[in-house]
Formats: sequence, structure tokens, C-alpha cells
Amino acid sequence: MRLPRILLSAAGSGSGKTLLTCGILKVLKDRGLKAASFKCGPDYIDPMFHSRILETKSRNLDTFFVKPDTARYLLGENARGCDIAVIEGVMGYYDGLAGTSVQGSAYEVSCETKSPAVLIVNCKGMSVSIVPQILGFIKYREDSRIRGVILNRISAMLYPRVKQMIEEQLPVKVLGYVPELSDCVLESRHLGLVLPDEVRDLKGKVSRLAARLEKSLDIDALLALAGEAEELSWEEPKLPAPLAGKESVRIAVARDEAFCFLYEDNLRLLEKLGAKLVEFSPLHDGKLPEADGILLPGGYPELYAQKLSENAAMREEIRRAVTGGMPCLAECGGFMYLHREMEDMQGQAWRMAGVIDAKAYRTEKLGRFGYIHLKGEAFGHSFDHIPAHEFHYFDSENCGEAFEAQKPLSSRGWRCMHTEYRMLAGFPHLYYYGAPELAAEFLRACAKSRKRAL
Repeated sequence: MRLPRILLSAAGSGSGKTLLTCGILKVLKDRGLKAASFKCGPDYIDPMFHSRILETKSRNLDTFFVKPDTARYLLGENARGCDIAVIEGVMGYYDGLAGTSVQGSAYEVSCETKSPAVLIVNCKGMSVSIVPQILGFIKYREDSRIRGVILNRISAMLYPRVKQMIEEQLPVKVLGYVPELSDCVLESRHLGLVLPDEVRDLKGKVSRLAARLEKSLDIDALLALAGEAEELSWEEPKLPAPLAGKESVRIAVARDEAFCFLYEDNLRLLEKLGAKLVEFSPLHDGKLPEADGILLPGGYPELYAQKLSENAAMREEIRRAVTGGMPCLAECGGFMYLHREMEDMQGQAWRMAGVIDAKAYRTEKLGRFGYIHLKGEAFGHSFDHIPAHEFHYFDSENCGEAFEAQKPLSSRGWRCMHTEYRMLAGFPHLYYYGAPELAAEFLRACAKSRKRAL
């Protein structure tokens, strides 16, 4: 497959990757180009910003969750029919597993997808020192794949001289600069950026940014670099057999302001395996839709704890469904919603669904942050290796004991996950292409549960 593509990365988090990625996506859209966007790693929020700009769903590329061939497949299939793919990196370019490895890093994604990388350099407070900083990133790996740089937070007056220094001394092309932009800032909260709907005049901000980038970036050179990407090839992942037509199941998917951490490829895989997805809102709806199973994703339920609690009809519907044996997958925020009670951001406790007789409470720091491998039994099937990820500032009085979690490249591990009532619920986030048999077993459990009910 011929797919022009580019990967945008930086020296670390907070370097302006998401804002500049959105600005570049808007420039491409304004030029009439059809762009596909991707985010390296397990991030949920940054793809929401991409999606808002392009008005089409952004996807994740994560080389911890999936094998290289599957990453290339997801890139190619999700960008089919597009003029260009833009991939936003995660953390610093080389930052990967356990803080000591490049596995799962933006660098690894660049290598495995053969995508040219562009380094966004925060130039605030530097001039000549910009050159050795870039040199270090280029030389750290023999094939760094860094082919270009964008100089961020640098003045229009200094830029031409720094550009000349870089291109005379280093084997990279300078693709332009971005001045200090005080009116184009994205705010953050405890799990990352605030959500797109919370940013006042987001479209206006990005439009103004795009207009500036058209003047200060060499977009034609960036497009030319993307066009130099090698041909993309892959072997399609082997997936479990889908449910037969009569066995297809309806899955109620919680999706609203409180439950919004969803991988689009997870949803598409469930559909491939025979599921019909029906969205509902634990915040706004009074009852569950007709369904054979429930998917409760993560999100920010702690910000809406009072409203979730006040929707007693929905809490009771979910409690009766899950304790009655309807299969349920619940991750992080969805897991917290299943508790007897949950604290909000102020530490006040509110009644929740009451499936798990425990309280979810706020902590002052990230708990069990990062990638893990899971091993255990759920939906009547044993799983030896499920890649997963945790990222939460809340904890539980009862995290579960059904699965063993192991940190990669580490001796650290712990017990987690609840599997009673035909559910799988806990803090870990799952990416179904990393363990497609888990998704298939969930749907089979839904089909069996429906037959028993009939």
C-alpha cells in the first residue's frame, strides 16, 4: 500500500505535540487533503482532539498492545483512501516500557511502520544549544528515522539563523517554526488534557493556529517528506471466528461525558466478531437499552459522581442486569461505577450501582501507572497473556483477585479484576487487538447468557 505518512514527536510530554498535530491536521484539511490521524500509545484524550478537527475518528497505534504486523494493518486499514496519515507520538520520542526501554515508544512505532519522524523542538530559552539537542536525538540510535524538525516557541527574528545552523551541521531538514502562542493553549487535568468539549472556542483556536502554521511552516516540504515513506505492507491478524448470524449479540456501550475512554478499533473489532453496538448514557438515560451484554469504559465518572448517583433508575437497572448474570466488561471508570459508592474530586462519597460491595476513593497520585500483562480466567476461558494499561488517580477497597498483573521488565506484580456474575471488571484498560480471544469469549458469553434467558 502506498501511504504518505509522517510521525510527529518531541523530547518529552508538554512540548506542544497535540496542539501542533491538530494545527497541521487543520492545515491539511483546509488544503482539501483527506488525512487520517493516529496517536502512539494508550492515550484516549489526544485522539478526541484529532477527531474533532477532522470530523472523523482517530485511532491508536501501540506496539506494546499488538505485534508489528497488526500495527501496520491498523495503520493501513484505517488510512485506506486517505491522502496522508499523521501520527502523533507519545511522551518523549524514545520513551518506552518501564522508563528504561524503547519498546512501545514513538520511535518503535516509527520503525515498525516505516514512517519518517519529525521532531518538535521546544526552543524556549535556547539558541545554539538547539543544535546539540537535535544531534543527540539523531545519534542516539543508528537509524533514528528523524528526517525533519519543527522549532517550537522561537521568534521569527531568531529562526532563520537557527535554521541555517541546523541544516549546515545536521542531516535533517528544518520544516519551519512556531512562535510563542499564548492564545492557543490546551489546559490539562489529572488524566491529561481537558476534553475537547470543555475547551472554549476550540475550533476557533485551531483555525487561528492553522492560519499561522500556513505562514511559518513549510507544509509543502512536510508533504514531500511524508511522500518519501516506504510502501506499507502487512499480514492481516488472525481473528477468532465471528458469531453466526443467529448468534449475533447486542452490546450496550456506555458513552457520554462520564464514560468516553473508548478505543475505536475495540468497537470495530466487536462488530467484526458479530456484535451490534447500542450506545447509552448512564448520566442521561433512564434505562438500559435491550442488550445481551454491557460495556462500561473508562472516563471521568468522578467529575459527574453526583449526577450519576442521582440517576437511581439507571444504577438499579445496571445492578440487576450484572448481578442477574448479563456479561459485563468494565474498565477503570466503568469499574468505579459498579462500586457501592464512589468519591468525587472533593472526596465526597456518592452511591453507585452497588455490584461491588466496596468504595472507590480518590488518591493523591497515579496508582499502578503503566503497561501490564494480565493472566487469569474470565467468561469460562483461561488467558495467559493479555496486554493492558493502568492510569488512574483513584483506587478501590476491593480491586479483585481473579487475575495476576505483572509489570513488564520488572518484578512488580499484584492481584486485580473481578469475575463474579459473568463480568470482567477492574482498573486495567484493554485493547482488544492485543487479545482478540478475550473479546470473542465475551461475546460468546453474551450469546450463551441470552439463550439461557430464552
